[in-house]
Amino acid sequence: MQFIDEALITAAGGDGGNGVVAWRREKYVPNGGPAGGDGGRGGSVILEADAGLTTLVEFRYKLRFAAHAGGDGGTSNKSGRAADDLVVHVPVGTVVYEVYPDQTQRVMIDLAEHGTRFVIAKGGRGGLGNQHFATSTRQAPTFAEKGEPGQERQVRLELKLLADCGLIGLPNAGKSTLLSVVSAARPKIADYPFTTLEPQLGVVRVEAQASFVMVDLPGLLAGASEGVGLGDRFLRHAERTRVLIHLLDGALPLEEIIAAKTMIEQELRAWNPAFIDKPTLLVLSKADLPQARESFETLREQFPELRCISAATHEHIRELVHTVWQQLQVTPEPGLVAAEPRRISLTPKEPFRIEREGDVFVVSGARIERLAAMTNVESFEGIGRLERVLAKLGVDKRLAELGAVEGDLVRIAGYEFTWTP
Repeated sequence: MQFIDEALITAAGGDGGNGVVAWRREKYVPNGGPAGGDGGRGGSVILEADAGLTTLVEFRYKLRFAAHAGGDGGTSNKSGRAADDLVVHVPVGTVVYEVYPDQTQRVMIDLAEHGTRFVIAKGGRGGLGNQHFATSTRQAPTFAEKGEPGQERQVRLELKLLADCGLIGLPNAGKSTLLSVVSAARPKIADYPFTTLEPQLGVVRVEAQASFVMVDLPGLLAGASEGVGLGDRFLRHAERTRVLIHLLDGALPLEEIIAAKTMIEQELRAWNPAFIDKPTLLVLSKADLPQARESFETLREQFPELRCISAATHEHIRELVHTVWQQLQVTPEPGLVAAEPRRISLTPKEPFRIEREGDVFVVSGARIERLAAMTNVESFEGIGRLERVLAKLGVDKRLAELGAVEGDLVRIAGYEFTWTP
């Protein structure tokens, strides 16, 4: 299965069902009152973290997820049926970003625990039937509300793998071989760079009831923090790990080993300074090679914490596993990516905005646009209700202040009508 760790999707909540105009029709009641039922709620689009998934490949070809609309109301005050929510499963470790029209983004949630749910697009509420609009002076209302449009959002999904221990190092440093020895994972292994093109996860058993997850990450090159090679994809997944094993290639000449260590540390620091504080075990691989043993004797004078292993002969492998386990016991879980507040363009004191586009006055604002969308513009009474609400909110007053005169065009949520002060 192909590994995909990023996806851009559109989520659309279902529209609310329409309220209806209906009347009581009972025997011996010739002029029954209004009895139009309300529309049902539209379904919402919900993301759910699923530990059984490890990739976002399912989103490669399906880019739009839309919930169903609610049912229309019925006669005799019967409400329409609420639509089922659409639950979309994503891997644990998926960070969800809202993408605005100007392409700026904000973090909505970090789905870091199995079963966590988050609504990314709410369904619209059902419109009210004409039963709700009867008053002492209007006993037979001939209008009802349309359903509220469902919320639509563009969302970017970014998978950051959750693993306890991450293997970092140059391509072909022996990371895949080490993972295959300490776990049941079977990554592709060959004697050339970039054998590993995607992260590989394995469960490392320490004792009968103790284990941790290790991830073999694609090898680093100079400039990885700026996207060179597999660059930012690798570093994104390394952020989630609690402990790192920095594997140095013992088959390289001594000077190249030191240069590789310096380069990788610089790339980690450039990507995220927090890597400096992450517990890191410095390990020289391929101890079964004479050249590696010679390099180890020289290197540990400069780096006393260095240890040497051989995945081929299993030399010092168990000691390394137990050291990682002990470090995990005193290392806290990685923090979640903090959600950012939504962008709000209108203040509570200004529930709407009016801008002039040529000869048209455009009125915008969440409440007003929602009300217009739910108004039956074919009903004279429905239009009258909209006009009364606009006047109550101060729209008429503001239009007059901006120079609007009788007969000017006013546009709200795609609807245009002539203004009468």
